[in-house]
Amino acid sequence: MSSASTRTLTDDPLGGTVRRTVLPSGLRVVTESIPAMRGAAVGVWVATGSRDESPALSGASHFLEHLLFKGTSRRSALDISAQIEAVGGETNAFTSKEYTCYFARVLDTDVPLAVDVLGDVITDSLMYEDDVETERDVILEEIAMQGDEPADDVHDLFASAVFAGHPLSRDIAGTPDSVSRLTRDEIHAFYRRHYVAPAMSIVAAGSLDHEQIVKTVQSSFGPLLEGEAEPCQLRPETEPVDDAGPRLVVARRDSEQAHLVLGCRSLARRDERRFALEVLGNVLGGGMSSRLFYRIREEEGLAYSVFSYTSEFADTGMFAVYAGCRPQHIHRVLELIKTVLAEVAHNGITEQELIRGKGMAKGALVLAMEDTGSRMNRLGLGEMQFGNQFTVDQTLERVDAVSVDDVAAVAADVLNRPMSLAVSGPFDSTDFQL
Repeated sequence: MSSASTRTLTDDPLGGTVRRTVLPSGLRVVTESIPAMRGAAVGVWVATGSRDESPALSGASHFLEHLLFKGTSRRSALDISAQIEAVGGETNAFTSKEYTCYFARVLDTDVPLAVDVLGDVITDSLMYEDDVETERDVILEEIAMQGDEPADDVHDLFASAVFAGHPLSRDIAGTPDSVSRLTRDEIHAFYRRHYVAPAMSIVAAGSLDHEQIVKTVQSSFGPLLEGEAEPCQLRPETEPVDDAGPRLVVARRDSEQAHLVLGCRSLARRDERRFALEVLGNVLGGGMSSRLFYRIREEEGLAYSVFSYTSEFADTGMFAVYAGCRPQHIHRVLELIKTVLAEVAHNGITEQELIRGKGMAKGALVLAMEDTGSRMNRLGLGEMQFGNQFTVDQTLERVDAVSVDDVAAVAADVLNRPMSLAVSGPFDSTDFQL
């Protein structure tokens, strides 16, 4: 691969023109040009997340998310934020279990600045020892804050149960122990090992010019562009190392409200049944008309918040139901959740529920296209998860193709799998049975 190659991937009537340039180094530049918009979102996606860490390095990816904004040889930490905010923009980052994204949202005239700042941050972080210590304290505070939010913490507890023994079970931020032990040299070595051109994509959506962005990337990401390589392959679809047996995790808290998540391992993201599973999730817990919400909140008034969700990874996934209620109601709520899941697993859904579930899936997709940040995320996920881009119409067609029988089949499969349970509240593990 001796020269950059550029292709037009899609020309979506609901969006804009999507183009991809692969530079000789393996770095990918993917843009969606939407002239009618006045702003743009730019993201640097790295194919590294918490599942790529060893237990000793748990939290390294998230630590980097903090450290890279602390300063470069050209910009101080204040310069990085001030230059973007001075033009009315914003910059931030997030870490997931399988990738990390650094992004900025700006006016269309300031896209070159956003690309340059992100390029500087990604390629030239100084990562001073003092900055490591400062951010270590910040991250420990962040972990403590999350621990004080049981409605959020219970989802991490559930992941630790359903993926026990697998890297997906670990908290993205790490643990207080692992974060306290990480050294500057360990974090820097992780950075140099994983933040390489073939594992990265520069993604932008909004009012922009593809060729101009490629030129800015070539000047701003210079240290990453030496040599030639092929882009990294997608994560392999290997099975998790541990079995998927049911597990119970209870975090005892003397709280006024109890929180539970019940669910199981589910479909990997490249499983074509994921569209039927999305419809199923909408029917079960996707809104106020869903079965779980109506049964538990509207009919019996036992909880304020009830919903279901799915997460898909390269080799597995999870389906889960969350509910928050007063402690004295938790067993009844758990019983109702199990009853609803069993009914759908055995009988499937109705035609009216199918229409509603598909409508929710399509509406969520199309309405998200109003926002440049959502469009940029969609492009980035396409690169990270599928190595490809699908038009809105292509996705809508797949949702439309889902039938009642498709949903019944995926319900009979997923909802009959061994269920794990995570609970946060004034309980002991002996208070529950799977």
